[in-house]
Amino acid sequence: MIFGKILYISDNIAHVENVSKGTITADLMNIHVIFEENDQRILGEVIELNDNEIKIRFLGEYMGKRYVNGVIRKPLLSSKIRVINGEELVELVGALSEKSFVLGSSATYKGFQICPDINSLFSNHLAIFGNSGSGKSCGVSRIIQNIFSNPKMTTYNANMFFFDAYGEYKNAFGSLNKINPNYSYKFITTNPQEPTDYLLKIPVNLLTLDDVALLLQASTHSQLPILERSIKYAKIFSSDNEEVIKYKNHLIAKALIAILFSNMTTSYKKNEIFKVIEVCHTKEFNFDSVIPGLGYTRSFSECFEIDSNGNFGESVLITEYILKHIDESIVEIKEPENSFYTLRELADALEFVLISEGFQGNQMMYNEAMILQVRLNTIISGPVNNYFDGSKHTSTNEFINELVKHNNGRAQIVNINLEDIDDAIAKVIVKIISKLLFDYSKGLKERASIPFHLFLEEAHRYIQQDTDTFLLGYNIFDRIAKEGRKYGVMLDIISQRPVEISDTVIAQCSNFLIFKMTHPKDIKYIEEMLPNISSDVIEKQKVLQPGNCVAFGSAFKIPMICKLEMPDPMPYSTNCNVSGLWGEEPKMATQVEVTPVENNYVTEGVATNALEESMQADTIFNGDNTSNSGADAEFNPMSGMGEI
Repeated sequence: MIFGKILYISDNIAHVENVSKGTITADLMNIHVIFEENDQRILGEVIELNDNEIKIRFLGEYMGKRYVNGVIRKPLLSSKIRVINGEELVELVGALSEKSFVLGSSATYKGFQICPDINSLFSNHLAIFGNSGSGKSCGVSRIIQNIFSNPKMTTYNANMFFFDAYGEYKNAFGSLNKINPNYSYKFITTNPQEPTDYLLKIPVNLLTLDDVALLLQASTHSQLPILERSIKYAKIFSSDNEEVIKYKNHLIAKALIAILFSNMTTSYKKNEIFKVIEVCHTKEFNFDSVIPGLGYTRSFSECFEIDSNGNFGESVLITEYILKHIDESIVEIKEPENSFYTLRELADALEFVLISEGFQGNQMMYNEAMILQVRLNTIISGPVNNYFDGSKHTSTNEFINELVKHNNGRAQIVNINLEDIDDAIAKVIVKIISKLLFDYSKGLKERASIPFHLFLEEAHRYIQQDTDTFLLGYNIFDRIAKEGRKYGVMLDIISQRPVEISDTVIAQCSNFLIFKMTHPKDIKYIEEMLPNISSDVIEKQKVLQPGNCVAFGSAFKIPMICKLEMPDPMPYSTNCNVSGLWGEEPKMATQVEVTPVENNYVTEGVATNALEESMQADTIFNGDNTSNSGADAEFNPMSGMGEI
């Protein structure tokens, strides 16, 4: 007998007599107890004990077999106090079924697994935080492996998109089909290395004005009309039907006349006119177009030869020809359906806008437009251009289907690897794909009929408090955080620096897995952003071992310390084998070839397998595979907990 009578109750804590008087043989800290009186059963947690007194915090109440958080009425002073039994504990931690999965083992109760309800955990936004090395990547890998390994449920219709900042998850999920041949994993990357890798390709025609503005890092509202006009012209210029050609000739002619009658020098006019023809030309307007005169003809380029007086030799002829193609009755035509264009063609359209819209007369506007042009040309001339496909028209439905299509079937896990591109471009790509998935989901006839889960590794790289809202009126991640749940688009953010993540996104997360965190700013931020988090949870996560997390939120009856098993296979996320590398025979820099061995990047020839050493020395993910049992006779919460 350990618990005596209730001495007194203050706020939400019961002060209970310790009748063992210093002879306690088991660690009672964090053990759950029941205050029982007639039909009332109140759950409490031991938070402090000494030789004379035990402090127990009230957590909730059992209504029949169901547990409900919160205590409306305090227990009577005459209530009997006992340790929670197996049936009551199973109600808290859950049991494996077709609607749940094994998250990990209870760190407090040996032999009990924590099995959250899948809907409660994954139909809401999830946040996974922890220091580098705390076990986040291994934990995420284990969680996903457990979901797909659940013998009670087939997860064929899952759509999990991993935006992978460091290429960590390929090894962890690459053998998904070994669990079940119906499962498939797809690896999309900016740098394919293996035959099974797919090169990242985003259809240019799916880029909206907002996407292009983000891609070119637009910073002022005055740049948006320029980009909007450029996109419109790129779509129009990509078509060659009669109406479009007539409209193109009208636009080209107006641009040429504006240049001809400007106050520029003749040579400058010639350069600008030739620029227009270079970026936008038709049969009627190109360098070789035949310009008919009275009894003779000239080519378009010949009309702009400069005579000895510094004028165009055929100014009258070319002016009359150009004016014939201006039709003021023409109104702006609709953008052609199913149009497509490359980024180079978009750059040409932007060049045409700059020349034809008279931006040269407004130095500020011209400078802002030139910034966009320089950035676009930089993208086109670099490797980023390879990630945007303008060779054909692609609908949003076709793009989403192509994303998940794999091996004559579909992939349940799509791993998009962005480790070879800088943060600015990676952020834009993640936003573009996330927005396409969100827009696709919003367009479904049956709302939330296809769930999408967006796992963002190193989420602080993407979900930031940036200028999107100022420039565009919204941030796609804020919008998904606020609206995505009802459309079936859920964010699963993984980060070591929650303080750098958008407040709006964190505030909309319903569930949290917090691994060890020590940075005071991050800890304070979590406390301030999550008003329902208790100081006890904060204190627990400060001292967690790697691979252990505090799990709390709508999917958990009470905050729990969960011990996750080591994933199998492992992600590429373990530490560098420094001692093994240092102990090798010296090599010249040109002789060192770095290749991945298992999940460590080590120098070829290192005899020691760093992964095996790590797993032998580190048992932090060891967990039990036993299923939860509600049998009281088989349950002893004190067993295996050591002595005080």
